[in-house]
Amino acid sequence: MQKVKRIIIIIILFIIYSYVLAIEQIPDKLIIFEGENIKVKNFMGFEIKQNEETIQTSANNTNKLEPGRNTMQVSLFNNIFVKNMEVDVLPRTKVIPVGTIAGVKLYTSGILVVGMSEIEGIDNKKHKPYLNSGIEEGDTIIEVDNNKISSTEELISAVNMSKGKDLSIKYLHDNETATCSITPVQTSSNQYKLGLWVRDSAAGVGTVTFYEPNTKSFGALGHGITDIDTEELLNIESGEFITTRILNIAKGKVGNPGKIQGTIDGQKNIGSISKNTKYGIYGIVDDLSAINIDYSKEMDLALREEIREGKAKILCSLDGGKAKEYEIEIEKIYPENNYDNKSMKIKVTDEELINKTGGIIQGMSGSPIIQNGKFIGAVTHVLVNNPIEGYAVFGDIMLKQMRET
Repeated sequence: MQKVKRIIIIIILFIIYSYVLAIEQIPDKLIIFEGENIKVKNFMGFEIKQNEETIQTSANNTNKLEPGRNTMQVSLFNNIFVKNMEVDVLPRTKVIPVGTIAGVKLYTSGILVVGMSEIEGIDNKKHKPYLNSGIEEGDTIIEVDNNKISSTEELISAVNMSKGKDLSIKYLHDNETATCSITPVQTSSNQYKLGLWVRDSAAGVGTVTFYEPNTKSFGALGHGITDIDTEELLNIESGEFITTRILNIAKGKVGNPGKIQGTIDGQKNIGSISKNTKYGIYGIVDDLSAINIDYSKEMDLALREEIREGKAKILCSLDGGKAKEYEIEIEKIYPENNYDNKSMKIKVTDEELINKTGGIIQGMSGSPIIQNGKFIGAVTHVLVNNPIEGYAVFGDIMLKQMRET
């Protein structure tokens, strides 16, 4: 009898725990487009209400919310209040898919710490001036002695001007501001060092996904740019999109993803970058001619309910000219995914593209996907062990990220 009671208690606790996890996954704020269903991870008994009218979390029910901000009530079994959820409804929009490969230059907000090393001082001893300071790899230095630091040159200058005196350093750690004191070490070359390896910019090649005429804004890549050393998303101050000249295409092979190699030397500015998010980079286009904008290609953004498994096309300018269409297959759709940029599993079926690239390669991230005359998303990942397959992000996620303040 006692054993049965213990089993019942364990089952009850497991059920409670499952519901607690489910509640934590329901967002406090959600952005949707007009006509789009509210999608949160469904769990038995949850309902979303507005003015006593229940809107189920199932994708089979149409969301009737008007554009604007709406306060929704999440309840359990129609009686137990769980939380309020703010739902911002955006009006439907049109975009122009682009597919132009471009160069990216990002400048960090502050100086990113990418490593640490011992310093040999003028006394021929090894020193770790950063030890016990609290600064770690991945942190961002924003001030030295109350002076804002925005480049590695400014940091080097401030450290050398200290002449070995303690420096007050303000930095960001996990988005929290902290302050510490570090004493620079004098080297045999009469320089002063902190023992920190730092970086203030990053560069690469990617694809411009779409242009929104109403706001003159663009979205690109479908994923964020992370630091090569820390693998953390770069916290940027500003950035530039620049035309690129393709130098070489390294084909993808099993176990070895290919890449597009290009140069931005002597190229034209396309526009400014203001946001680096895990769903792409965003900014304003300054020179429409630099990315071959064709207003006749303007089309609706597809809602997730309109996307179907099966044939679709991607746009990509592998030859450095206008973007060309290539056929792909949408193998799987994850309609409730609001948490990463793997919204759809895709497969390249176009023989011409496979012959050129081997499938999906680095630099094609951001290539827009079109189905039934609507923009549905962008390429984001390749499967290393099968380069003709990969993942794509929903177009609505990219547009929402661009609009989010």
